[in-house]
Amino acid sequence: MSLVSAFVPIWILTALGYAACRWGLLGEAVASVLGRFVFHLAMPSALFLALSRMPLSGIAGRPLLAFAVSTAAVVGSGWVGASWLFGREPGERPIWGMAAGYVNSANLGIPIATQVLGNVSFLAEVVLLQVLVVTPVILVALDRHSDPAGRVRVRRIASLPVRNPVILASLLGVVCSATGLHLPSAAGAPLTLLSGAAVPTALVALGASLHRTGPSRAEPTQLTELAVITALKLVAQPVIAYTVGLALHLSAPQLLAVVVCAGLPTAQNTFIYSQEYGVGETVANRAVVVTTTLSLATLAAAAVLLG
Repeated sequence: MSLVSAFVPIWILTALGYAACRWGLLGEAVASVLGRFVFHLAMPSALFLALSRMPLSGIAGRPLLAFAVSTAAVVGSGWVGASWLFGREPGERPIWGMAAGYVNSANLGIPIATQVLGNVSFLAEVVLLQVLVVTPVILVALDRHSDPAGRVRVRRIASLPVRNPVILASLLGVVCSATGLHLPSAAGAPLTLLSGAAVPTALVALGASLHRTGPSRAEPTQLTELAVITALKLVAQPVIAYTVGLALHLSAPQLLAVVVCAGLPTAQNTFIYSQEYGVGETVANRAVVVTTTLSLATLAAAAVLLG
């Protein structure tokens, strides 16, 4: 399958999700229901299986380093830019950084990795990096600025792996890989079936969510902010990942994986955290919608250029 044709099912399923929501075929709550199914069941199953079968020696190598550098550079640029360029309050800056550099490694990452890269092995490493390193940093900053006394709710952050099925499944997968544990077929077969549902369901949910959110009016300043975030997310991050990957002498398949993962759009968790802490909700929502819509074209272009 060519790299261009690998995107065709992605575009078609996303369009079907949009049409199903537009014509009311699956009800108004389709995006929410399918999204919860993917997040709580299908996606954790896919990540657990991928990580449990991955040798730990293959984790944290040069490809992940290239991705990590691009993430740190872009999240930092968004964080600082929110203050220097637009005068955002300290509590809003972490959301800005997250919108600029925290990739949608799950809902869109799994379909892209499966169709374009052939597997989710490197994507699973990206998930671990984001949920075990980037997410705690973001949450600590948000907690600190949301508390009048500047305190951090350590217990809440420490319990994140238990409360988040994606993190929990990833950690369990690493444990199984490290210990050599193998699930009995009676347990592994249902997980395999659930993981197979992750890609089509996530894409249909994505299309439905794009219709549900729809376009909204924005002030000129907000449009400028959105343009900067979009440029950081869809242009700067993959370019930095590509540059670092070249410097680290990555192979062509490794370079493709790094750039594609770095070019994924803003994660929906950005909006979820902005809602929870009551900061930057508008910019987070628009960043998710705009980068997700445009990424279907930019990711295809990147794959063609590197293919």
